[in-house]
Amino acid sequence: MAYVKFNSRPFEGTFNNLVDDLFTELPVLFKNDFNNTERKGTIPVNVKETEKSYQLEVVAPGFEKSDFKVNMEQDLLTISAEKKSEVKDENEKYIRREYSFRSFKRSFTLDEKIDATNIEASYVNGVLTLNLPKKVAVKAAATEIIIK
Repeated sequence: MAYVKFNSRPFEGTFNNLVDDLFTELPVLFKNDFNNTERKGTIPVNVKETEKSYQLEVVAPGFEKSDFKVNMEQDLLTISAEKKSEVKDENEKYIRREYSFRSFKRSFTLDEKIDATNIEASYVNGVLTLNLPKKVAVKAAATEIIIK
């Protein structure tokens, strides 16, 4: 026979946990990551600039290459991913599930400095990296003007 502990006051611990969570999370709000993208439900993206290109690093662990879709329409670059639903085994019973895969979509407006025809993408170790090459600036040849 199994013994099950019954809590007669189910909301007693909940309020205390709520207050404890509030005060432990409160100092985090005043750090540099106040606008943390994970809190907003979006995926984090790093943007790096090199001499020849810009690099977008999208942190998306657990996805596969086939889950991503990268589109370029006019000056709008859209990155989206959707995890295909897995077949659930009816015999499995989860005691606790703390993570799930969500779909996401991020869009970036590109300016005229970027060569949109040569954008490259790769997905390695949970990071989708997009290389956005800069256009080669054509400098006008210097001409000497003769004063008459």
